[in-house]
Order: sequence, then structure tokens, then C-alpha cells
Amino acid sequence: MALRLLQHRDTSGARAVIAAFDGSAAFVNGVSSVRELAMRAIEAGTDLVTAVAACGTGDSVLLATEYEAGHIIAPIDHDDPAHLILAGTGLTHLGSAEGRDKMHRAATEATAQTDSMRMFLEGVAGGKPAEGETGQQPEWFYKGDGSALVAPGAPLAMPSFAEDGGEEPELAGIYLIGPDGTPFRLGICLANEFSDHVTERHNYLWLAHSKLRQAALGPELLTGALPDHVEGVSRIRRGNETVWEKPFLSGEANMSHSFANLEQHHFKYDLFRRPGDIHVHFFGTATLSFADGIRTQEGDVFEIEAAPFTLPLRNSLVRDVAKPVIVKAL
Repeated sequence: MALRLLQHRDTSGARAVIAAFDGSAAFVNGVSSVRELAMRAIEAGTDLVTAVAACGTGDSVLLATEYEAGHIIAPIDHDDPAHLILAGTGLTHLGSAEGRDKMHRAATEATAQTDSMRMFLEGVAGGKPAEGETGQQPEWFYKGDGSALVAPGAPLAMPSFAEDGGEEPELAGIYLIGPDGTPFRLGICLANEFSDHVTERHNYLWLAHSKLRQAALGPELLTGALPDHVEGVSRIRRGNETVWEKPFLSGEANMSHSFANLEQHHFKYDLFRRPGDIHVHFFGTATLSFADGIRTQEGDVFEIEAAPFTLPLRNSLVRDVAKPVIVKAL
């Protein structure tokens, strides 16, 4: 099994990095964040596995126990949240157009092909270019900065003005921009790309508004080659009842775009190659409870699990209190 990295914070606030191989896990010596470990690997011209070996490991740790105790935080962050960028791409998975097309067709009552379906079909035709070629540009959206990143187990808060708080089970790529502007992929995480689907359904041009929400990452950052096939389950628990559950697929074999194509179209912008920045890029999904007619409620718990990750991602749904905004002239 590939190296998995986790970030730990104990009751005193002290931070550490955990390295997990197969069934064992231990604290990494001398580093307090995955970003610090990755910077060491870049500076040494090595990889994360070699960087962990160079640091050495100390006490062993039981991941499930620490997770249940609330000591596992998001597997990536930045000392300055403004230098962590959350973004993503949609309509990237085979079958992902059905739910979106249904939403947008219902909103417009149109008989013509929707923009969502057109974009999806263009991705199917040109989303996996041959090496050296430029593939079809995907749908792209901005979600926020590091202040919107929620730890596994912490609540996902929809704004007071939100129409909906809905889960999106997917994979997220984690990147660190090197000193010369080179994007380095650290690995992938399980993710809940939390969105407002009611707002999006009202008008597709409100997609940008619907995506400006928090998002959660699973406990583990899986390093190494990107998986071709990921099979998981997404569910919603309401009290002691499971009100919705459905399998989901991800990985390049189940996508209309290649990971390389999605990365190319994100990092082609100079703005996204600023040295030292962290990028969390959500790769999309084809499975939404909203598309099955589910309306979430405050207190619902989203649970997402998938191999090769060993721990699930769980977050409850809450609503933020209203925060009046007053613009003052100077």
C-alpha cells in the first residue's frame, strides 16, 4: 500500500505528521505539517516516501482511535489561509451530466441541449488527449481559500442565506507550488465538495455562488500514482436512520477527463503557480443525493468512504447565524 500522510493535533495544540504504510502508522520526526515535509522533499529533490525515511519515525499510533478522539485534522493546510486555494472542475465523470442536465433543464424548461450536456459531451470527446496535446477545457470553479477548509469530523456550515447544503463525494488533488513555480502533486484525498444545489438549479449562471461554500477533506492524503479506479459509498445519516446511501465511482477509468488534462487547465494560469501556495483541486463526481430528490436538514451527517482510504470522512450539517454586512464609504 502507498504511503498515507495525516496531520495530528493533540489536546495541548501540538501538531505532528503521521506516516501510514499498510497496517502500521507512526509519527514522523521533526516536522509539524505535511507542507513542511513536502518542502523538504522538494528542496532535496526527492519524494515524500524518501523524505519520511530521512526524518525517521517515532511512536506508533492507532489511526482509528486518534480519529475518533478528534485529534486528526485536515491532511493539508497553510500557516496563512489566504495562500491555500480551493477550486475544482465539474462534469468530469461518466454519468455526471445526467443530474446536472436534469437540474438545469427543469429550471429552464428547455427542449434544446443544455450547456451542461454540451460541456459534458465536449469533455467525453476531448478530455483525455494524447501526451503532448491540449485537451478540452473543463468546467472550472473557485470555492475559496484555506479558511473554508473543514477538518474530518467537524461540522460543515452552510451560510444563513443558503438555499441548500448538499454533499458531493469525490477525490481532491493536493498540490504545493515549488520555489520555481512548478506544481508538485502531493497526492489525493477523499473529499466532500459541499455545494448549494438549489441555488445552482435556479440559474446555471449562479454556479459560482453555489460553490462558495466550505469543503471537507478526508483524514488521509494518499501519495504516489493516481488511482485508475476508486469505488466508494456516500450516505446521509439522520439520527439513527440512514436516509440515503449510494455507491460512487471515481478514478480516471470512470472519468471523461484525464487527471493530467484537469491539472493542465488549472495550472496554465500564472496566478496558480505562486511559489509556496497550496492548491486543493476537487475532481468532480457523478453522485449527488440532491439528484435523487433528497433535501438535507440541519443535523444530518454526511459519511463518505472508499478504498484505498482506510478512514471515512464524516461531517455534520449546520447553518451559520446571519452576519449582516454594512459597507461604509471612506
